[in-house]
Amino acid sequence: MIDLTLLKSLNIGTKDERLAALERAVACANFPPVDPRMVNNHIHTSYSFSPYSPAAAAYAARAEGLATCGIVDHDSIGGAAEFIEAGRIVGIPTTIGIETRVSFEETSLKDRRTNNPDQIGNSYMVLHAVPHDKIETVQAYFAPLREKRNARNRKMLERINALYATDGVNLDFGRDVLPLSQAEHGGSVTERHLMLALARQLIKLGKADLPQHATELEVMLAEYDLVGTLKKDCIPKVFIPATDECPTLQEFVRFSAEAGGILAYAYLGDVTASVTGDKKAQKFEDDYLDELFEVIDRAGIRAVTYMPTRNTQTQIERLRSLCERYGMQQITGEDINSPRQSFVIEKMKEEQFSNLIESTWELIRHERGEKE
Repeated sequence: MIDLTLLKSLNIGTKDERLAALERAVACANFPPVDPRMVNNHIHTSYSFSPYSPAAAAYAARAEGLATCGIVDHDSIGGAAEFIEAGRIVGIPTTIGIETRVSFEETSLKDRRTNNPDQIGNSYMVLHAVPHDKIETVQAYFAPLREKRNARNRKMLERINALYATDGVNLDFGRDVLPLSQAEHGGSVTERHLMLALARQLIKLGKADLPQHATELEVMLAEYDLVGTLKKDCIPKVFIPATDECPTLQEFVRFSAEAGGILAYAYLGDVTASVTGDKKAQKFEDDYLDELFEVIDRAGIRAVTYMPTRNTQTQIERLRSLCERYGMQQITGEDINSPRQSFVIEKMKEEQFSNLIESTWELIRHERGEKE
């Protein structure tokens, strides 16, 4: 994690103010050498949920020696322009994309859980390497979906208030949740924003443990730790299923082709222990992975993204074998949404994942419109 004072300077103000702060920070930075094995294409920013603005995310990635980095915010690509310019300032190539949930209602998997801990028949997909002249097209497509998501968020907040009423919790969406997001500038509001608002109020009410005379950094870390706990324990009790805010699989495949990006299914795999502490042990798509590949192949999806650190070697070998059988591009990245996480994927140092490094450069070339 970068220095808290520096992080704050890169997080506040407008996009132009953050980029100006980044210019100043880079001018006096002592970055380590770039490690060509270090790539991460699944970084979240404050345009969905993250302790990092796009400028701060680019700085943190470069400070950890990444050769390139990519953002995929949930239901928003509003941070793309800032991130692209931030990459130029810190001196590393970037990729941009968006992550969303897609309804599998029209498929044979409509009644089965794939990669979504919260909802059956609803899957996470990532649209990678969006060409820069399509950024506004993608952002406009998701604008009404973000509004529908906020209607559901407000209803879940009512449930949170009821659940924690005896603790004195009384959250207001406009006062306590929206200011935690970049919603005013085209960002999305996620379940984690609801949990952060709840965490802050529980801490304020003395319902959560903090070190005596806690520093500002210790408070921030405690808030994010509590978000992880609440996501596991609270969300299942207050969750309202998403409906019309999620495009169907065929609709999103069609739109992705129009947008010119590379659409990937985000493999999760059965979880036994969560790396970030925000997922409980749970069964996902492994029992019917072969059928899943048949479904996404028929839909026209040509890529799969996965997180090597989060899967067993057996899971990885099976997944890679299916990718090869169906001619699916393999993409990697491990989601960053907590200040305790490193941007480095240590598994990328293993020779078996060298193809994922080349795949990242394929994303960059595709996004820039360069020939393969």
